[in-house]
Amino acid sequence: MIRVLAIDDEPFALQQLATYIKKVPFFELAGECISAHEARKVMEEETVDALFIDINMPDLNGLDFVRSLVMPPLVVFTTAYSEYAIEGYKVDAVDYLLKPFSLDDFQRAALKVKSQYELRHTTEAHVSPVDEDDSLFVKTEHRIVSVHLTDILYIEGMSEYLKIHFTTGQKPLTVLLSMKKLEERLPKNFMRIHRSYIINLRHIQEVNKNRVILNDPSTSANHSSIEQATFLPIGDLYRDAFSDYLNSKFLMK
Repeated sequence: MIRVLAIDDEPFALQQLATYIKKVPFFELAGECISAHEARKVMEEETVDALFIDINMPDLNGLDFVRSLVMPPLVVFTTAYSEYAIEGYKVDAVDYLLKPFSLDDFQRAALKVKSQYELRHTTEAHVSPVDEDDSLFVKTEHRIVSVHLTDILYIEGMSEYLKIHFTTGQKPLTVLLSMKKLEERLPKNFMRIHRSYIINLRHIQEVNKNRVILNDPSTSANHSSIEQATFLPIGDLYRDAFSDYLNSKFLMK
């Protein structure tokens, strides 16, 4: 199922979008938002594969919102103003619906979204099994890159993408891959502590209440150890497993 977020500041238009989304068998309504700011909050908590979003909204319009996303999902713009069409395609929109649009118009756009969604997933980055060299290969953009597991500090999930953060100071690597797929290929010194984070257990500096503090060796030695650290939250679903790991390593009298 393709999880779709409906965004429109007009209540009637938002209701119509939600109704149309529910009529498409391969769509699942991820939420209804009356502003881009509300949509951003939903996207921080939920997996969203596609947006049907109005352009002309107060505070932050749809175009600027999509431009602000580091890794935007698939986008279909909806608006009453045809002059926005060219701008919409400049941000790689899948389609553009001019209000008022019919269910047939919406379903045609939905099929385009489905096609792009399937294309993304058939070309999804693949990961090789971990070999005797303690490394793996990932596909990013049009390159295949070798990643040494000892160089990974943590992995951050961003919808359909992952961002691999390193201890070496190199720029984070962004790949189209699910957390689950990468998690299956990683050795035991990696653990998922949050729906959005997998950490290298060897770089834990401290566990403080609901967060893990990782020591980043790539940070300048001129800073204190805390200033060098990376702070990541521990999710409720992963707390017990992480506590079991800590208990297995805990030294007592």
